[in-house]
This record gives sequence, structure tokens and C-alpha cells, in this order.
Amino acid sequence: MKDASPAADCGGPFSLLSPRLMFCADPTLAEAGLYARAAAGEAVALLWHSPPSLVVPGSYKRFAGLDEVRAQFADAGCPVFLRKSGGGLVPQGPGIINISLAYPMWRTLGEAAEGVYEHLCDMLSDALLDLGVPTGWQAVEGSFCDGRYNLACGEGDAARKIAGTAQYWQSVANQPVDGPRCHVVLAHAVLLVDVDLAQAHQYANRFEAALGSGRFYQASKTVSVAQMLSDADMYLREEMVDALLAAIGRAGVPRQR
Repeated sequence: MKDASPAADCGGPFSLLSPRLMFCADPTLAEAGLYARAAAGEAVALLWHSPPSLVVPGSYKRFAGLDEVRAQFADAGCPVFLRKSGGGLVPQGPGIINISLAYPMWRTLGEAAEGVYEHLCDMLSDALLDLGVPTGWQAVEGSFCDGRYNLACGEGDAARKIAGTAQYWQSVANQPVDGPRCHVVLAHAVLLVDVDLAQAHQYANRFEAALGSGRFYQASKTVSVAQMLSDADMYLREEMVDALLAAIGRAGVPRQR
């Protein structure tokens, strides 16, 4: 597992949006207000959480029964939302903190994508280490929305996913034809703080089974911050928010190299 180190070669600070931890009833709308600010040249950061729900990419539209299954899950108190970015299914709910960063980028996706992921992973790893939880990034087979830039605890086959990351790029409108193009990078992470992992996986696996997707996620391949700490208490979420805000402040915005 590759160790994450503090982010390097970074520019100015992020503007941290209020409140400290925003509640978003629709997780697909949480980042809606960030694009315009980043397109105007600002770098913004938002921490947020949502009610119990599932978020899936638009590729799930290929399942003929999607609308019917979504209606069933909404009636059961677990709505299923469609997002623009790719990847796989992601659970949301109490005990999960989302980190969203948006900033302008003058490099291309091919030039900057890995750096965006590493900057985000470094930031998260820094915050978790403040609470005494060492992590690194690696794929964790069997976890939801698996990817090379998961944050995980443990090594090799014993690694368990504690955070997932994603990024989404949008071109800024009304740019000159000549010269470098500016994009807005939306970098996002889902951090498992003190979520009920068994329940989250029950919802996720029931949904995939209802669609007939053939996908199955193993709760044992994930771990929460609370499970990694022997002295976790009722204030853990607030402590995690404090650590994340401090890490975002230390890391700053990636430089335009």
C-alpha cells in the first residue's frame, strides 16, 4: 500500500463554506453551488452529510427495472439518487462525512487527474492521522465503489476501506478560443466515521440484487473511524470535522504546475 504524505506544491487556501457540516437532503445537489464560485476563480471546500440513501452513477439507467426499484427503496426510507460522475454505488447516511473541493484548473485531465486524487488522499490521510488512524491508498476488492484511490487501513488482503474518492471535471463557459482552457475540478471523498456499516451494506446489496446487477459488497472490506479507535466517544463526528477543516487549511489548493 502506498503511504500518503502531506500534500506538497500547493497554492493558496480554500474558502471553507458554512456551516461546518452542512445537511443535504439530496446528496446530488450538495456540490451544485460550488461550480459557479470555482468557475469565477475561487477555491472552495464543503463538508456535508445526508440522510440514509444510495447514490449511483448514470450508467445504472441501463437496468430496465431501475425506476421501479428506486420507487420501492424511496418508500422504504432509503431514496436512490443518480449522479453525473462515474464509478459505482455509494451509500450515504448518518455517520458518513462527505468532503467536496472545487477549484479552477488550467491543466488537462490527463495531466492532472492523478495529482488531484493524491492531493485529496493526502489531505484525508493527514486528518485521520491527527485522530490516530494511519491510512494509505489502494484498491480494496469487494468494497463498494472500489478504486485505486480508496483510503484504506491495513495492508494487502487485510486492507479495509475507510474512504472513497472521486473527481468530476467541467469546462468553464465563454472562454477564448486560443490559449489554455480552464476547467473546474470537483474532488469528492466519502469518509466512514461512525456509520452502521452492516445496515449500509444491507441496503446496498438489496438494491443491487433487486436490479439483478450481480454486484455484492462485503461489509468486512470496510471500516469506520470509530472502529479504528479504542476510545471513540459521542463527540467523534465533531472531532473528525475539526481534523478535516485543519487538514484542508494546511494543504491548500494544488498549484497550477
